[in-house]
Amino acid sequence: MVRRIFSDVEADIYIMADGDDTYDASLSPMLVELLQKNHVDMVVGTRADVTKDAGREGHAFGNKIFNKLYNTMFGDQFSDIFSGYRVFTRRFVKSFPAVSAGFEIETEMSVHCSQLGISTLERPTPYGVRPEDSHSKLKTFSAGFRILGMFGMLAKETRPAAFFGLIGLGLALLAALLATPLAITYAQTGLVPRLPTAILSMGLVMTGSITAVCGLILDSLARARIEAKRSVFLSYKAQPWR
Repeated sequence: MVRRIFSDVEADIYIMADGDDTYDASLSPMLVELLQKNHVDMVVGTRADVTKDAGREGHAFGNKIFNKLYNTMFGDQFSDIFSGYRVFTRRFVKSFPAVSAGFEIETEMSVHCSQLGISTLERPTPYGVRPEDSHSKLKTFSAGFRILGMFGMLAKETRPAAFFGLIGLGLALLAALLATPLAITYAQTGLVPRLPTAILSMGLVMTGSITAVCGLILDSLARARIEAKRSVFLSYKAQPWR
């Protein structure tokens, strides 16, 4: 839905908010004013009472963990990456390559800003409890795994050298763990009694090395994609500020 709206709707400023009555719609003029006066391309209405999250402690705990994980992986530009209350400029909307089809899109928006160095601003806003006849469609564990998958995909796409480098390092460490007893035995007796383990260790080292090299190659391609996305972003005129 968000992808379709961003593609088809033509406007100078866009406002996005969840339709579950948890965000205060009356604050949208204030968020728009912040966008214009501070010359930024996205304003996020961070959820002041998100820890309550309609009484679901699992969601509140997940919010804390995933925000810390985001800060570690992509930088500390945001404090509430899952907020659905946002205001955008036209050039942000039209340059945003939405990949996600679900609630993970807020995370993708945040990564887009962190990756391109897009100017943003956060403003705490009240976060209400859902109406009694309204129920969240998110299930704590299934949603958490989907978000983790999204983080992994974004890390692979935006930081391939680190992503594949860690995999290669893990394989190398596993190979060293398997090969250490063989090396000790060989030093003592001059024999390699477990040849299959030796072959497996060498295979892990080779696979890890290839994985790390692939990460370096993909990192160059990722940098080229960043420059292409930045060019698209800059091709749209900035909003005439007040």
